[in-house]
Amino acid sequence: MSVSPFRPVRAAYAADSDASRGRLFSEPGSPSRTKFQRDRDRIIHSTAFRRLAHKTQVFIPHEGDHYRTRLTHSLEVAQIARALARALGLDDDLAEAVALAHDLGHPPFGHAGEDALHVMMAPYGGFDHNAQTLRIVTKLERRYAAFDGLNLTFETLEGLVKHNGPLRLPDGSPTPRFAKSGVPAAILEFDALFHLDLARFASAEAQAAAIADDIAYNAHDIDDGLRAGLIDVVDIAQAPFLGDLAAEVAALRPGLEPARFVHELVRRLITRFIEDAIGESRLRLDAAGAGSAEDIRDGAAPMVAFSPAMTRLEAEIKQFLLHILYRREPLNRIRAQAAEVIFNLFPHFFGKPTSMPVDWAAAAQAAGGDDTRRARVICDYIAGMTDRYVLQEHRRIFGAAPELR
Repeated sequence: MSVSPFRPVRAAYAADSDASRGRLFSEPGSPSRTKFQRDRDRIIHSTAFRRLAHKTQVFIPHEGDHYRTRLTHSLEVAQIARALARALGLDDDLAEAVALAHDLGHPPFGHAGEDALHVMMAPYGGFDHNAQTLRIVTKLERRYAAFDGLNLTFETLEGLVKHNGPLRLPDGSPTPRFAKSGVPAAILEFDALFHLDLARFASAEAQAAAIADDIAYNAHDIDDGLRAGLIDVVDIAQAPFLGDLAAEVAALRPGLEPARFVHELVRRLITRFIEDAIGESRLRLDAAGAGSAEDIRDGAAPMVAFSPAMTRLEAEIKQFLLHILYRREPLNRIRAQAAEVIFNLFPHFFGKPTSMPVDWAAAAQAAGGDDTRRARVICDYIAGMTDRYVLQEHRRIFGAAPELR
């Protein structure tokens, strides 16, 4: 019997749900789902996942219903991660779980909100959205009778923490990314309870989710930028790689209406990235002779990656978006207004925790004179807010809120 190219045989280096390192709190297995499927389902049913529907990706919700939110972005990342995992013979449920949860820790207002929270938390250990994701799935979600968090498997947790690579060097010191700030305290605290192998790579499934994030982010920001009128087709024609794709669409479908043209451009961009990642990853996996998931973790470099040529093109596209889109005046103005909302709310809650909901106020007051602990409670509260709720809170406390336009 032939094997469908869309359902390849599971590779030897794929993560194995039956051989999972388990959960922090032991639980009986499910008779109808694998451990990774159960993780995925818990993520989808979490409060934090639902909130992503009202958290900004790049464009604020006020600008229109057709632009990406953190939720739609996460769903698109999950779709790409599954496609990569299936093509490489990986466990697509694990890849999907990591992809769906990878943005849970993002605060309101996208990167503007993250930067503002990092400024406010600078005296108290800073803010890192990956560390915040870990706090959510191990502590802040309170749904189950037996434990806080979602009690996810080791494989999903390590994927969330290490999807961008190891956090420590083999000697235990931080990687260059954390050389100045150190590995976030939330990650170190949980690692002391449930070892996450911070000096090793995560599974190939987590690596697939990470590269899927890059693919979705670039492609969909181009899509939203064009639809919002912040990027013009003329700009695309002059951009590296994108210009070639635009010319290809124009040659095949001359006179195509703008909405269809944008979609044809974006779908080709996603396809080229995915196909390149599949081809390069197969080369790396074959060259490494990977025979188990542990071989992937012990690698000296990621096994799921773009080719050198596509890596250069991807960096050029990011630079193009940085200059043509992310630094555009409308977005700069909105980011400044959004940051000001957080700059106002944080010190207010710090000085008057009783203005927060009862549970949050009690947690902040329980910190007593421990300012770091109190600040973290306030950070958790603000980071969990949706864009519209944080504006509502600002309006309640200060009598007004910016329109973010």
